[in-house]
Amino acid sequence: MVSIRQIKSFVAVYEEGSFTAAAAREGATQSGISQHVKQLEDELGVELVARNGRDIALTRAGKLYYAQSAEVLKKLELARQSVGVSQIGGAIRVGLMPTFTRSILPPALERFLDVARGTDISIIEAYSGVLTDMTLKGELDFAVVPAFEGRAGISHRLMARDREVLVRARRDRRHSDLKPIRLSDGDPMKVVLPAGQNTRRRNIETYFSTNGVRIAERLELDAMMGTLQFVAASDWVAILPFVMMVADLDEGRFEIRPLDDPPFYSEFVLIEPSRKVMSPAAALFAEILKEQTERARSAFARMGKPSRRGGPSR
Repeated sequence: MVSIRQIKSFVAVYEEGSFTAAAAREGATQSGISQHVKQLEDELGVELVARNGRDIALTRAGKLYYAQSAEVLKKLELARQSVGVSQIGGAIRVGLMPTFTRSILPPALERFLDVARGTDISIIEAYSGVLTDMTLKGELDFAVVPAFEGRAGISHRLMARDREVLVRARRDRRHSDLKPIRLSDGDPMKVVLPAGQNTRRRNIETYFSTNGVRIAERLELDAMMGTLQFVAASDWVAILPFVMMVADLDEGRFEIRPLDDPPFYSEFVLIEPSRKVMSPAAALFAEILKEQTERARSAFARMGKPSRRGGPSR
């Protein structure tokens, strides 16, 4: 008879891509994981994992069986939750990028703690690669990262589609916030960019090259607060999502202007382990984060969504 342990071992092998990594995730030995998968294959009478030395590949049967196995584990988790305490509580771990921790997190966290008293919540700030790995391993209930092509063992859904803006130190009061700007019309820029492995870096560079944006100098800086402090004190600029800067609209330290002609958008997704079901507390916090993001984005519309007619100013 197929056991849950066998299913968990197989799912771990599929999602981690190796018996060694699966063993580390499950707190087991490599030989133990291999034995569970072999027992599962014997029980089903079909090969699920093709082994070639240390390399593995899922057979067609393995891919089909994985989809059903992940769903079984998810239903078991849902059944466990249904017989537990129904009120919101417990402990949750959430991963967020600096994009969301700076402006969205504080009001969202205040709302959540007001309605979910007694819940222990841990917020881990990191960039997308780290958060994706932690989510796959089940170390996070969910995370919010830039949209990507997907990964085995990860479910994702859209959190927000946000406008990218030019951020620079405010030097000229004639330029109001949220007045669109066409970068190809301006002088070559000195721009602070995230490191090459960052998903947003690739998107920004593509926008520059596609639209004839001239760059005088590039500086890689994967430290968001450091980036903003540097930009505020220099003639360097940064390209950032609007939701990150919404708290600065009334402070006057930065000039914040949406890129236009063409506009530039980024999408952010909520990711979670495919094999798990969010706890009520995690689901509530995810919903509050989404609502708070929508509130922030509505500020863009309230202040007058820029029109491209007549051409954006420099």
